[in-house]
Amino acid sequence: MPLFRLSEKIEFPPAWLARSDGLLCIGGDLCAKRLILAYRNGIFPWFSNSEPILWWSPDPRLVLFPSKVRVSKSLKKTIRKACFSIRINTAFEQTIVACSQPRQDKPEGTWLVDEMIDAYITLHKMGIAHSVEAWQGDRLAGGLYGVSLGKTFFGESMFSLVPNASKVALVALARELDSQGFGMIDCQVTSGHLLRMGAQEITRNLFLDILYHGVDQKVPESLWQFGRHLFPQNKTDSAPSSFAHAV
Repeated sequence: MPLFRLSEKIEFPPAWLARSDGLLCIGGDLCAKRLILAYRNGIFPWFSNSEPILWWSPDPRLVLFPSKVRVSKSLKKTIRKACFSIRINTAFEQTIVACSQPRQDKPEGTWLVDEMIDAYITLHKMGIAHSVEAWQGDRLAGGLYGVSLGKTFFGESMFSLVPNASKVALVALARELDSQGFGMIDCQVTSGHLLRMGAQEITRNLFLDILYHGVDQKVPESLWQFGRHLFPQNKTDSAPSSFAHAV
């Protein structure tokens, strides 16, 4: 397949024209209108400082169906202990910057360059990008951020400063989205840690079918309300109430 080059016009070629490695096109910009159009069509940006803007639509696609999130015994124990308070959108900029920091397994840093950070902060201010944070007291211990369009959540990145923090945030998010009838959490590319949490690979065609079905569905305005608390427990849990990319 050819590699498409974007112009100033805000448009994308069909996702199914992507190369075998998932790369679809190159260039353009990260303005809000282009980013929203990309997500609506199953396309996302992913590039490093040394590269131009690259747009991807891999096949297969890794997704997590909210009802199928898998919680290990050790993670269940962490949840029951109520080690973390899970909140929405109280520290988006802090969360995305934390996601961009070098990690033990990636000392060179992540793909979250300054241009990307600025673009997602703009989407957050528009009410489209959201953070799900795990707090210990007044300390941000971990979390994740992503984009929500209709009843589809596109997970972008996660981080943990305390073991299991981002995993508890992902479980809380998945259970909340399941209760709201979300079709899927897009995880983009395959990772072992997300597979262990219940994510699975599906074909691009199936991904696009689910996406087009859910992207225009209405959700309650309260879902992404600033400071709202999420609880990772199931209704059947006996504990009291109190998401790419590697942790």
